[in-house]
Amino acid sequence: MARYTGAVCRQCRREGTKLFLKGEKCYSEKCALARRSYAPGQHGQSRKKFSEYGLQLREKQKVRRYYGVLESQFAKYFEMAEKKSGVTGENLLQIVESRLDNVVFRLGFAMSRPEARQLVRHGFFTVNGKKVNIPSYLVKVGDVIALKEGATSSSKIKAILEANEKKAIVKWLELDGTTGKVVALAQKEDIDLAIEEHLIVELYSK
Repeated sequence: MARYTGAVCRQCRREGTKLFLKGEKCYSEKCALARRSYAPGQHGQSRKKFSEYGLQLREKQKVRRYYGVLESQFAKYFEMAEKKSGVTGENLLQIVESRLDNVVFRLGFAMSRPEARQLVRHGFFTVNGKKVNIPSYLVKVGDVIALKEGATSSSKIKAILEANEKKAIVKWLELDGTTGKVVALAQKEDIDLAIEEHLIVELYSK
């Protein structure tokens, strides 16, 4: 399945919640969801009552779009979560939070996850001193993520760092200048999106 290339604001409207896919625009009055808080399309404003399956599907799509994960990747993450000890739903959230593009965004090195994904692909970051340009790379506790040497000379990187200078860092990450460290695994309370992960587990368990 190809990556979605349409208007990303439509995804927020479809899920009925902000997925923060456009950086600063999501916090402004220009946010499409703030102006049109109904689903896109001809019948977007009509009331819809979802079936049990529909609720489960929408929850899965919401999380998948929030992290920018393809359908096949998400199914793979669920299989990984099932094999780990603990609660499957919580394991799944820990896995998607551990993606390198998400960590880069959480550390304030990008304004949005799509932007973080682009910067990772362009080789702006190292993990434990080695360049990693795979957005789906899963970091582990103890890993050190840093901007590559000379990256701060880029006007784009400078603007991002200045804009995110006062951004709050989640407690499972540490930041020292342009270097971040994974100090623990993410917990559900660290995620700034209301997620009912049990619905996703129910969907994949059918």
